[in-house]
Amino acid sequence: MSDRLRPSSTLSIAEEVAPLLQQVRTASPLTHCITNAVVTGFTANVLLALGAAPAMVDIEGESCVFAGIAAGLLVNLGTPAPEQRLAAREAIDGATASGTPWVLDPVAIGALPIRTALAHELVERRPAAIRGNASEILALAQMSAGGRGVDATDSTDAAAEAAASLAERFGSVVAVSGPVDLITDGEHVIRIANGHELLTRITGGGCALGAVMAAFLGAAGDTGTSALSAVASASLFYTVAAERAAQRSAGPGSFAVALLDALADTTVEHVTAAARVEMHAA
Repeated sequence: MSDRLRPSSTLSIAEEVAPLLQQVRTASPLTHCITNAVVTGFTANVLLALGAAPAMVDIEGESCVFAGIAAGLLVNLGTPAPEQRLAAREAIDGATASGTPWVLDPVAIGALPIRTALAHELVERRPAAIRGNASEILALAQMSAGGRGVDATDSTDAAAEAAASLAERFGSVVAVSGPVDLITDGEHVIRIANGHELLTRITGGGCALGAVMAAFLGAAGDTGTSALSAVASASLFYTVAAERAAQRSAGPGSFAVALLDALADTTVEHVTAAARVEMHAA
């Protein structure tokens, strides 16, 4: 087990956020996002509020070059148009060649054939992290036919075995988003009970988390932090910010704006005070 993650202490896990958040806010890691058309603007604003530098480069002939200079890459399959599929493959080539960590978000896979085949192809490229809801993770592990579009029809715990299988097979950290997030590298399991249901009432609440993970992974190399720590820290920070945003909000519309404000002003102290985390061996 990494010295940076001790299973007996919620506080030690919360403290993982500190060096990564400082690095993101001071170094502003360039975060390359190939994401879906529905959430592009919101995702860029989330990264800006966090302190990262977003770049939405999804053109064939450019994405490979850009991934090579980025700190982190997100490949989100929400609207996989033909050119974007080519750009995703190119970007992964560039990220692999340069050592750029990348996140795969297999949005709505299972029943939909094009994105499902693409997700199974891309996961073989061994992403640093995989983020999805329970139904998407089950479908990626070929243990289920998927959910109802972007909505999960399975519980987070139901996807625990699938997440561990994917982590062990591809060497990825797998993050299953839900009322309680489950994050595993195949050896350790972290559960994070922070967050708010308003994240499910706005466009891009989950997709943007994949970009935050890419930014934290991009910062991890400069802080000596493991991929498991980076993904868990990203999830914890984001969900605590969501709780703080909900306290300021009257509903989904004001929550979307308040989330950007909370991402900008949430501190490590806020995270440490609010963290509801468990960690144990898989």
